[in-house]
Amino acid sequence: MTASFTCIIIDDEYPAIGLLTSCLEELYSNIKIVGSYTSWKEGLEAVRTIKADLLFLDISIEGKNGMDILKIVPSIESEIIFITAYSEYALEAFKFSATGYVVKPIGNTELIKAVNTALDRIGNKRLARQHSHAGLPVSSKIGIPSGKGINYYDVAEIIYFEAVSNYTRVVTRSGEVTSSYNIGKFKGILEGLPFFHVHRSYIVNLNYVTRYEAAGMVIMNNKKEIPVARSSREEFLKFFTSLQSNGA
Repeated sequence: MTASFTCIIIDDEYPAIGLLTSCLEELYSNIKIVGSYTSWKEGLEAVRTIKADLLFLDISIEGKNGMDILKIVPSIESEIIFITAYSEYALEAFKFSATGYVVKPIGNTELIKAVNTALDRIGNKRLARQHSHAGLPVSSKIGIPSGKGINYYDVAEIIYFEAVSNYTRVVTRSGEVTSSYNIGKFKGILEGLPFFHVHRSYIVNLNYVTRYEAAGMVIMNNKKEIPVARSSREEFLKFFTSLQSNGA
């Protein structure tokens, strides 16, 4: 059975919504549009309340910047694809962990590339959740976009993630890379895997934690000391103890 996906569209131009709708209906029978919105206010409310797999978002909405919606709702789990007439905002868009950036008028080639990437990412997250719920071992790679493209890493190679402004520094056993994804995006991607968001600026791979200090600090196997937020310490210890007792 083909997997199904949901999406919402936010664009203040009715013809643009109509064209995108037609393209999606023609190209993807497994994507259901659950809402389309032409006002900034309605779009913001939709992002807050609808858990869609994909979000198609215009940059300019009623004279406002569509990116401000993402600033107000930074924890959005949808894969974001910008559909816009403004090519100069591409770099800024990827600071919001955008999956794709399609410049109007919409061309099938660029749209397909962006949507296929988004569906792959959604599928990987779903698979990780299924394995976790079933108690099965998870072996997977995640794509980490950088300024030069997308690097794919086995999650078992990643030691920790560190927030650096709107970017994320990803430290692995062999080196490090700076990603355009923010740390909140990685938190969603890593759901069901042995990672813990110990601090607003850090996500650690529990398999690389060698020591927990009573003062609220974890020591990673590369000697890096990482703080554990006071509000997270009790949950961290429970989760870490459970993981170790299960032989992870």
